[in-house]
Amino acid sequence: MTEDEFQRYAAASAAMIRRFAYRLCGDGHLADDLTQTTLAKLYAAWPRLGREVNVDAYARKVVLRTTMDETRRSFRKRETVVAELPPVSVSPAAVEDVLDVRAALVRLPPGQRAAVVLRYCADLSVAETSERLGCAEGTVKSQAAKGLAALREILTSDRAAA
Repeated sequence: MTEDEFQRYAAASAAMIRRFAYRLCGDGHLADDLTQTTLAKLYAAWPRLGREVNVDAYARKVVLRTTMDETRRSFRKRETVVAELPPVSVSPAAVEDVLDVRAALVRLPPGQRAAVVLRYCADLSVAETSERLGCAEGTVKSQAAKGLAALREILTSDRAAA
């Protein structure tokens, strides 16, 4: 099947695909995104589709699978429209503290940094951290302890210097 045939199909079927996507997700903006993603996936598969394939049925299957993929993603959350923005809950001093910790983390050796980040930022257990890093649990404990001690030293010396 040719690219011209795809262009004609996309122009003729985009509205049908969007309606179907909207019925699945109930959100107009998400339906637009799903339509675009579906058309991109159809375009990639177009040369492999034979003339005997029911393209509309194939498109609906792509929309359905794309919708399921999109709704599974944790970063995709419904937004709520509000009249006013909520008050800022983070004080500027807290932001500066976070930036100081990030700068201090960069100064740690890679093993200590990895252990501290996985244990205390990603909130993994010693066993999970050990598995991720491919080392013994004792190594994780010692690297995390050394990393925390080094962080304390870096942060107190930086604050004393300021």
